[in-house]
Amino acid sequence: MVDSHLLLWAAGQPEKLSSEACQLLSDSNNQLIFSAASIWEITIKNSLGKPDFRVNPHSLRRGLLDNEWVELPVNSRHAIATGELDGIHKDPFDRILIAQVTVEGFTLLTADKTLSGYPGRIQVV
Repeated sequence: MVDSHLLLWAAGQPEKLSSEACQLLSDSNNQLIFSAASIWEITIKNSLGKPDFRVNPHSLRRGLLDNEWVELPVNSRHAIATGELDGIHKDPFDRILIAQVTVEGFTLLTADKTLSGYPGRIQVV
């Protein structure tokens, strides 16, 4: 699963991805997963109307699904798991992503080194 930054870069600015991230995302043995929480975060940021952030969440989601990405919904197990996380990161969207990969046994790909402080399968790329 990718965090919101990597998701945006993969979809619209692949030149910002590290070579390691590009390799992992293009490996046909890896299932590409995005969280519904990332789409929620992007929708909120888009609705703020900042000129430096213009992403159509409908088009982004449709493009991901059309390119065989799998959407992971947020469920109550994920929500409960956020309460078990240390306070390393305060961003609620990052915390739900950590909880999702922990509950589901996935690896989270991120560019945020702070997230690597959590136990589990978190790979900074």
